Amino acid sequence: MSETSSIVLAGGCFWGVEHLFADLPGVVNTSVGYIGGSEETATYEHVKTGTSGHAEAVNIVYDPAQTSLESILDFFFKIHDPTTLNQQGNDRGTQYRSAIFTSSPEQEACAAAAIEKEKKGTRWGSKIVTTIERGKVYYPAEEYHQDYLKKNPGGYNCHFIRD
Repeated sequence: MSETSSIVLAGGCFWGVEHLFADLPGVVNTSVGYIGGSEETATYEHVKTGTSGHAEAVNIVYDPAQTSLESILDFFFKIHDPTTLNQQGNDRGTQYRSAIFTSSPEQEACAAAAIEKEKKGTRWGSKIVTTIERGKVYYPAEEYHQDYLKKNPGGYNCHFIRD
C-alpha cells in the first residue's frame, strides 16, 4: 500500500458519516471524534450539549493511489445536506454543522473548490453553508461510538446517498 492521507469531515451525526465512508473504495480507515472547539479536550457528554464548539466528525484515512481528495469531498456532499445550518435530519446544534477540517493549504484549496463546485451544481445549488476550518485538534470519540452502526445494525442514522 502507498502512503496514506487523511481529512476530517463533519456532516451531522458521526455514526452515519463513518458508516458510509467506511466502505468507500480507497478509504483504509475511519474513526469518529470531535473537532473545532475551543476547549483542550472533548467528550461526548460535553459535545452533545452544543456548548463546547466541537463538531461530531469523522477522520477519513485514504490511499491517494486509489482515490482522491476531490472524490472524497464529492462523496461527502452526496451523504449529507450542506444547506442546513447546524442541522442534519432531527439533529440540531453546532455539533452537527457541515464542515471540512483541513491540515494544509492544499487541502484548503481543494475544499474551497469542492464547495464552489457544489454551489454551481444542480445537487444543492448556491445555499451551501459548509465551512472550512484549519488547524483544529481532533479528539477521538469514546470506543463505543467507533463503528457504531456496524456494532448496532438498524441504529439511528440520518444520512443518505444523493446523486
